[in-house]
Amino acid sequence: MSDRVETLEFQAEARQLLQLMVHSIYSNKDVFLRELISNASDALDKLRLESLVDKDLPADTSDLHIGIEVDKDARTLTVRDNGIGMTRDEVVGLIGTIAKSGTAEVLRKLRESSDAAASQELIGQFGVGFYATFMVADRVTLLTRRAGQSGGTRWESAGEGTYSIEEVGDAPQGTAVTLHLKPADTDDNLHDYTAEWTIREIVKRYSDFISWPIRMTVDKPGEDGATTREEQTLNSMKALWARSRDEVDEAEYKEFYRHVAHDWADPLETIHMRGEGTFEYEALLFLPSHAPLDLFSPQGRRGVQLYVKRVFIMDDCDALMPNYLRFVKGVVDAHDLSLNISREILQQDRQIHAVRRRLVKKVLATLKDMSAESYRTFWTEFGAVVKEGLLEDPDNTETLLELVRAASTHDPAEPTTLRAYVERMRDGQTEIYYATGENRATIENSPHLEAFRAKGYEVLILTDPVDEVWVERVGAYDGRTLRSVAKGQVDLETEEEKEKAEAERQEYADLLTFLGGALADSVKEVRLSTRLTTSPACVVGDAHDMTPTLEKMYRAMGQEVPRVKRILELNPAHPLVTGLRKAHGEGGDTAALTETAELLYGMALLAEGGELADPARFTRILADRLARGL
Repeated sequence: MSDRVETLEFQAEARQLLQLMVHSIYSNKDVFLRELISNASDALDKLRLESLVDKDLPADTSDLHIGIEVDKDARTLTVRDNGIGMTRDEVVGLIGTIAKSGTAEVLRKLRESSDAAASQELIGQFGVGFYATFMVADRVTLLTRRAGQSGGTRWESAGEGTYSIEEVGDAPQGTAVTLHLKPADTDDNLHDYTAEWTIREIVKRYSDFISWPIRMTVDKPGEDGATTREEQTLNSMKALWARSRDEVDEAEYKEFYRHVAHDWADPLETIHMRGEGTFEYEALLFLPSHAPLDLFSPQGRRGVQLYVKRVFIMDDCDALMPNYLRFVKGVVDAHDLSLNISREILQQDRQIHAVRRRLVKKVLATLKDMSAESYRTFWTEFGAVVKEGLLEDPDNTETLLELVRAASTHDPAEPTTLRAYVERMRDGQTEIYYATGENRATIENSPHLEAFRAKGYEVLILTDPVDEVWVERVGAYDGRTLRSVAKGQVDLETEEEKEKAEAERQEYADLLTFLGGALADSVKEVRLSTRLTTSPACVVGDAHDMTPTLEKMYRAMGQEVPRVKRILELNPAHPLVTGLRKAHGEGGDTAALTETAELLYGMALLAEGGELADPARFTRILADRLARGL
């Protein structure tokens, strides 16, 4: 038996939202099912809480669950729960009227957004996700009965500005929402929501970790060819992050990691944490054991999955994890966010920033506490990315410097920490010396290292492109300046050696002046070197000049930078250099001396792995000299 049917108008903002949903252009219409399941889950949570508070509540809580029912002939989809339910006034208040503050702002953003993906993320942000049903349905019917009450309410609308409502006497406890589905339209991304596999995929993607069972009756073929009907639970309900660590075994962590990371290998490390206080959240994060193929791709996946009260909100939530930790996989479940909160709002949310800071500190602390073997694997795979943090995250610079591992001349195989380098520094040494280059072999054979090797100074060998930048940006570690062996003047000499070098500078003054003029187009200065012991010459930069490798990196990114002239340093003890001084002092052929200067400069460039400006000319001059020497 039912009372008279009333037809009411939606409140103005609700009508506007309905029009957006009915005429939706949003590409991801699947979110309607997430919204209905989320509402059902909330209703079950509320009933469980109310039954605990009111022991005398006449409600059945023996089998709380969410049901999905499909009628392919009638093309209907029903999402049903046996939760708290609603009264007639609650139906009108919650569905017919949008009384939440900020709804007008949501509508404005939805109308103005040119990004369909970003727009659909706003759906339901202020508790209006129910309206997403009109993206896929021509008509929606809701039947509900408040737990503990005898009468129910039926609500129905075609999304055209009005709805009908009536009281009914035979409604079961809870809420059932029935969608009279639009025809499937692949061009409009409107799927067939009566198809079992479609529903399974949506539930798995968005609602797998809802804590209540989501059940659906499906066809099951028998051995004799007959088909039987069987009720199955579609979601795993394994919200591992909401359980304490001692309740989860390692196999469950590994299985969950493979699910969220789409990885075939086991994780290197698992981080399970809970944040309490003004903003509650749970996080289950993983450090992979190998780098993904898109680690350095601008289009690669970034960030972790975001859930709100166990409801999936978005993949790749980069607001929760900085770019230099983009390899971290896992889930963050926030308790106090709205469903479908947009990326834009996340980026500006102060609570999200606070969670991000805690997550970063926890990840870095976990890295610091890893075993030597595990960390060696991690650094091999992700070290180059972690060093990007030295450019992006000034708040954690000190921590990141402690995590850095670098090859060095101290050990041919084992990398060193900066702390260990400092502990091995020689008496009187105040700077940490490093060399950058494409690979270890090139650096170790570079003339820049000769004096350091001869005098027993350790040099860090840095071969990642980011090394060119972070050492300049950071500048120092533990009060010791980071100093390139290929830039500026090198002061490794004793007082006696300095006196000898000063006398040599007087002897070579005329030759240095001549060479500076002859090579003026290529170098800014020619001077004697204190860093060479066996090579005749090397090319170095001024203390604050950009390195050639960094120049090349900027140009590869499309940024034009002025060409930086470098300094040619000569080894006054090398026979080629002493012979050149003698020839110049005796008034030798200027053209021949100039060609020798070009060869000397070219050899210095090649020795450090550089590129000749005119390889053909260098080869011709060298061939002529070799021919005359035969």
